[in-house]
Amino acid sequence: MLKKYLMTGLLIWVPLAVTLWVLDLIVTAMDRTLLLLPNGWQPKQLLGFDIPGLGLLLSLLVVVATGMLARNFIGRQLLQWWEGLLARIPIVRSIYSSVKQVSDTMLSPKGNAFRQAVLVEFPQRGQWAIGLVVGAPGPALTRDLAEDLLTIFVPTAPNPTSGYTILVPPREVKQLDITVDDALKFVISLGVVTPVEGRVHAPRTPALLSEAGE
Repeated sequence: MLKKYLMTGLLIWVPLAVTLWVLDLIVTAMDRTLLLLPNGWQPKQLLGFDIPGLGLLLSLLVVVATGMLARNFIGRQLLQWWEGLLARIPIVRSIYSSVKQVSDTMLSPKGNAFRQAVLVEFPQRGQWAIGLVVGAPGPALTRDLAEDLLTIFVPTAPNPTSGYTILVPPREVKQLDITVDDALKFVISLGVVTPVEGRVHAPRTPALLSEAGE
């Protein structure tokens, strides 16, 4: 009986403790952005004490203000000048351009990258893994092949930020009627948390997958 009580208590407290730990890491990391302010503007100097989460609020305000500025003519000109300046710095240029291409692909509201969960036979025939559709690899990689391919990212467990990038024919990809969040939960939990069937509507289908299903 004591063992049952212990397990029930752990099931309640472990998720809460991990959630609070992650939130504390995020807030603590974002509060370090306050160090960018002049010493006289530091909250501890002005108020005599620290305010947890103030750095997160400041970061959000800076991001929103940057987005608003970048949407007008002057902001676009400043952004072009800034990117042109970074493009002249040898090492920074390669890092910035790579990160920008990835962020533009992932965060673009018009793109299909990482918005569709699929099943692919990986790492060998007869074994299936959850993958996320990135898009099409382009002619530079498929010029010598006889058919179009899809770029699929297969995340590893329990850390989905690492994984494998594979090129797969659309006919060998099985669409899943689940959200990307549910797919990642399945991967992170080592398969313990299974997606709820029928909870989501039909997913957005990239063009190559649509053509393969016809």
